[in-house]
Parts: sequence; structure tokens; C-alpha cells
Amino acid sequence: MTEPTPLDQRCIDTIRALAMDTVQKANSGHPGLPMGCSVIAHALWSNHMRFNPRDPHWPNRDRFVLSAGHGSALLYIMLHLCGYDLPLSELQRFRQLHSKTPGHPEYRDTPGVEVTTGPLGQGFANGVGMAMAKRLVAKRFNSDAQRIIDHRIYAICSDGDVMEGVASEAASLAGHLRLGELVYVYDDNHITLDGPAEDTFTEDVVGRFDAYGWHTQRIDGLDLGAVNAALDAAKNDPRPSLIAARTHIGWGSPHKQDTAKAHGNPLGEDEVRATKEAIGWPLEPTFLIPDDVLAHYRASIDRGAGLQGQWEDVFTAWRQANAELARAWDSEQRGELPDGWRSRLPRFSIEEPVSTRVASGKTINAIAPLVLNLVGGSADLRSSNETFIEGHQYFTADEPDRNIAFGVREHGMCSALNGMSVYGGLHVYGGTFLCFSDYARPAIRLASLMEIPVTYVFTHDSIGLGEDGPTHQPVEHHMALRAIPHLHVIRPGDANETAMAWRSALERRDGPTLLELTRQKVPVYAETATEAVLRGGYVMRDCAGTPEVILIGTGSELQLAVGAADSLNGEGIRARVVSMPCFELFDAQDDGYREQVLPREVRARVSVEAGITFGWEKYVGEDGVSVGINRFGASAPDRDVFANFGFTVDNVVAAARTALSRTRTAVH
Repeated sequence: MTEPTPLDQRCIDTIRALAMDTVQKANSGHPGLPMGCSVIAHALWSNHMRFNPRDPHWPNRDRFVLSAGHGSALLYIMLHLCGYDLPLSELQRFRQLHSKTPGHPEYRDTPGVEVTTGPLGQGFANGVGMAMAKRLVAKRFNSDAQRIIDHRIYAICSDGDVMEGVASEAASLAGHLRLGELVYVYDDNHITLDGPAEDTFTEDVVGRFDAYGWHTQRIDGLDLGAVNAALDAAKNDPRPSLIAARTHIGWGSPHKQDTAKAHGNPLGEDEVRATKEAIGWPLEPTFLIPDDVLAHYRASIDRGAGLQGQWEDVFTAWRQANAELARAWDSEQRGELPDGWRSRLPRFSIEEPVSTRVASGKTINAIAPLVLNLVGGSADLRSSNETFIEGHQYFTADEPDRNIAFGVREHGMCSALNGMSVYGGLHVYGGTFLCFSDYARPAIRLASLMEIPVTYVFTHDSIGLGEDGPTHQPVEHHMALRAIPHLHVIRPGDANETAMAWRSALERRDGPTLLELTRQKVPVYAETATEAVLRGGYVMRDCAGTPEVILIGTGSELQLAVGAADSLNGEGIRARVVSMPCFELFDAQDDGYREQVLPREVRARVSVEAGITFGWEKYVGEDGVSVGINRFGASAPDRDVFANFGFTVDNVVAAARTALSRTRTAVH
């Protein structure tokens, strides 16, 4: 074991003491990982990572992901020590309301935090997405003379992270793509929240990562020399690297080291005192940072400015030599879309029915030649999801390209998309069947929490997919996904609405958008080629005079609303059709617009959607009727399934009559 210098040891002990004090003052948190990983953190921030605390968004910085997000105190301590805009008072407000030091790292809340991590495994997969994004941006903008993107993604992950399935999905993909930008340190402390890891976890983690194609090492995570040497070796290997660092949770605690008691609870005042005495640390004051320790870490400010300055010299030379590409860089870094891109959105003929998944694929390929940073793929469903950009190849280990084959890894795909999105400069999308959104829901939720612009292309959106049967037929998914805050769920009724849905998704910068698309062909309507789609709900077809009944349709069921309205109007019953592709966009409109579309005086309302009816009551009211399906589907051709469950024009007409009878009875 290499003995650290006295200054190194003081730095390491400062991290440990701050971790104890931070968690103890909050009386909440996880001190064990920050204490056990103090040597690793010191090595990373002192000797290996390239960053500028005064510009956390420097494009060529190394990214750091704390996948074991419960150890957030460690990240906040390092950000403060290195001079990010995170004063000591924020460590003292750890886990308190409106602080910059929440219980788990939160994107945008804290300078220097790259991505929201909390649920274990997510950060691991986010880092894989960052590495993929780095490859794509580097390919597009680096020149032979100037490499303006050339950095790494570092992470600390835990036993819990590598147990999670999403980490396995992402690790498998990273090994396949040989993402050598990844340098992950596995905090192998043998403890989980419930006790010894061996109670549930006896696999050979390193052997597994060897099989994935990663470069692996085993080291003593408390040996600073070994940590530095392992990080150097990792940086020099073309494969993604996993460093299994044997550490000790709560390192230094006389009574709680190597026990679950150091995992998720403060050590307690007596144990903090005993630990400080054991490591030779002053008991007072708390939150002590020796001057030489602070000077050591704050040197990263000048060092980071120097690194960024060198990069800016290269960037300036690149900009001068690549004026047009530089303009694209500036625009894409700001999240802008190129001039004239809307004119590329297709307008579909009413002459021929087309499935909305096919319309989506045509839209992608209409805009992709102009929106050059549009990248994505699907979870082994390229032909089903219609997500392939023509004229481009798959992203491979040797050549990154705009089509990404994620394999059968729905969760890993969506978590990687989150990493790609926060990386910046890309418009990213991923596809699977809507039913399999259940596999990816944690990542969708985190994209919504971070309010990042990921687009999900989820096809086969109802019982209309037919013969594959109820295992593949989403029923509860529309409403379950609409329940996620900040997520725009758009279920377009035809091809023209699909093109507008893509416009909405790409122009949105404050959250993700999920497109629910049909397998089966649906009619195309002239009335849907309108920007009113962007308002989430609009009068798609009206009657003469004030309507007596309003039929609200989404997706493939819009055609049933149209057919029923035609029938009712033919009988002299004034029926209005409202297309409601997106609840969230409609609810965001002003009261006047919503009243114009759904006037309160018209109480006879019918919703038509191939999904559970729960949630429709806020639009149809207590007198309205919802035509839906509150059970699982069946295996049969789509027409037979729809008819069997009452999705017919006649049944919608009958529902309208029921709603009319209720309101007329109520009036009398």
C-alpha cells in the first residue's frame, strides 16, 4: 500500500469529516459511502478529471455521474471544495427545503450535477448515453486539425447499482459499442441497506463485466496509489472500464464501519465524536476545512480555467476554419432547430389511410436531412416502430451514426436517452411498443423530473394491434403515462396530427414528449392539417349552430367520433367532434380557449379511446359517457377486437344518445 502524503491524508480526512458533519446536522442521509469513497473522490478531483468550477457547462469537460445517488453528500462536498457555486452553508442545509443539496443529486438544482440520479442503476445507464452522445457530437464537429470534443465520463456506482437490471442492459450495450470514454469505479464495500451484500449477492461482478467486454481491475479502494494507477490504466484502454475498488462503508467509524448501520442513517453524535478521535480530527469546529486542504482543491479553479483556455484556443482556430459548422454548433448547443425545418414536415393526402407509426417514420425522414442532430433508434423494433433514418447506418463501435440499435433493452434505452439529452446538442428519440413503456417507466419519470426534451416513439398503441393479444395490447397505459408530471403524451388521430406531434416534441425544450402511434391504418382528414393540434385539443369538425353533443376522440378512435357525428348530424342532432391528442397541452391553454372547444353549456359529451376510462371524467363530466375498455384485450384481427369491445360507430352513437338523455332529464 502506497502511503499518502500528509496533505493527501488531510484532504481525505476532510472529506470524511465533512460527510459525517453534513449528514449529522441534517439528521438524515447516507454517511457510509462518502466516507468509504473519500480516497477515490480525492484521486478523481485532484488528479484525473478535467473540469472548470467557474464554468460547469464547458462543453469539453469530463462528466462525473454519482450513480449511487444516495451518497450525494460526497458529490456536494467535492463541488464545494473545488470551488463550484456551492457555499459551505449549502452543505449545512443538506436535505432541507429549497437547498442546493437535496437528498439525491438533482439536475439543474446544483452547479456541477450532470444528471438526476436516485433510483439505483439509472446513473450507470445515463453515463452510457453520455458516452454515445459524445461520440456523435465528436464525429459531427471534430476536424483532423482540431478535436474540440475529447473527454471522458467518470462514475461511482455501488453494489446496488450493479444489481439493477438497467445497469446490466446498459453495460452490455456499452461493451458491445466499446465506449472507452467510460471510467466507472465500483464501490465494492460488501454492504447494502439490509446488511451484508452476500446475503443476496454472491456473483462475480468483475467476471460479468469481463463477459460484457469491459476492461476490469480489482484494487484496494483505500490505497491512493492503487486508485491513481487504476484510473490511469483505465484511461489508456479502448474499452469501457470498471474498477472494482474494495472499500469499507463508514471507513474510520469504530463501531459502524462495515455495517449497514453506516449506510442510510447518521452515525450519531457519539459515533461522530469517536470517529473523529480515531482518525485524529478536531472535534470542533464542525465543518472544518483546513486552509491547506482548501487551497489544494481550490487550485482546480485556476487549473480548470487554464484547461478551458487551452481548449478555447483550439475552438477558436476550429471556428475560423469551419464557419458554417460553427454556426451549426452554436445553434445546436442552444437547442435550436434549423431555419425552414417546419416546411419539411409532411402533409398527408386524405385519399389513402395510413398508420400513424408509418406517418411518424415518414416525418422523421422528411426532417432528418435538415435536422442533422436528430438521432435515435428503437429497442429491436426498427421496422415496427418506423424509427430508422434512411441513408444512415447503425451506430457501431467503429463508426457512430444516427441510427441506434438499442437491442431488447427498453429500460436501458430510455435511461441512455436521458444521458444523451442532458449531454446537450442532440434531439434524441427511442422507440418500442407502448405496452413495454412499463419496462422503461423509471427512466421516463426521471426525464420528466429533469424536464429534458426526450421523444418517445411508442407504437402499437391499443387493442388495435390485434393478433399479438392482451400481453402486447396497452389498456391502462394512456392514463398511467398521463399521470407523470411534465410528460406530454400525444396520441395523434391521423397522419397529419402525427406530423404536428413531432413538431410539438422537437420544439419543446422543457420536458419529454411521448408519441402513442397505431399499428393499423387510419383515415387521414383535411381538418387535421392544422396548428391547432399544438394546443392539445381542438374542434376538428363542427356542426351548424350550437352543438347538442360533443364527441371527443383520440388516436385511432377519432374516426369513430367522426363517423358517429356524421350519423347524428344526419338525424338532425347537432354533434361536434373534438380531437384531443394531448391532455397536457390542452390543459395548458387559457380558460377562454378551453371554453370555446368544450363549452360548459354542452353537458352531453362522449369520449372515445381504446383504453381505461378512468381520467376522462374531467372532460366528459358527470353526465357524459366514456367509451373505453376497462379490462384486458384479446387476440384476434384488429377489426374483430375493436368490434368485440364496442369500438364501433353504432356504439358511439348509442353512447351519445345516453349522454343526451341524461342531460335532458337533468334539465327537466
